[in-house]
Amino acid sequence: MDFKVIGYMSSGYDQMVALRTKILRKPLGLTFSEDDLDRDKNDILLAAYFPESEQMVGCCILTPLSSITVQLRQMAVDDFYQGKGLGSELLQFAEKTASERGFEYLYLHARKVAVDFYKHHGYTIESDQFAEVGIPHYEMIKRLI
Repeated sequence: MDFKVIGYMSSGYDQMVALRTKILRKPLGLTFSEDDLDRDKNDILLAAYFPESEQMVGCCILTPLSSITVQLRQMAVDDFYQGKGLGSELLQFAEKTASERGFEYLYLHARKVAVDFYKHHGYTIESDQFAEVGIPHYEMIKRLI
C-alpha cells in the first residue's frame, strides 16, 4: 500500500474529505461543516492509496496538542482494506510520522468497539468510558519514543 502525508486543500485532501464523510459521518447522518474542515489546516493529514489507481482507501489525521503530544483523529479505512490489515498499517505509518516529527505520545479517542484493536498495538486506556456523538469512547495513549 502507498502511504503519503497529504496537504490541506490538495486533490488528496478532497479525496480524504469524501472518504471521511462516507465512513465516519454518513452512517450517523452527519456532514462536515466549514468549521470542521477549517480545523484540518494545522494538522498532519495522512492517507493510504491503492497503488494502481491512486484511489484513497484509508486516511487519518494527526493533531498536535503540545510539543510532545499528538492526537490521532478520524481514522477511516474502507471495509475491504480494513479486512486486509490496512488499519494496522495506517496506524503504524501515523506512529512513525509522529515519532519522526518529535512527538513522544500519541493520544486518541477510541470507540468502544475498537479498544481491543488499539490495546493490541500498545495503547492503554487513560479514562473511563464517555459518549461522543452518542457513541461510547475511551481516551487512550501510547508512548512513541
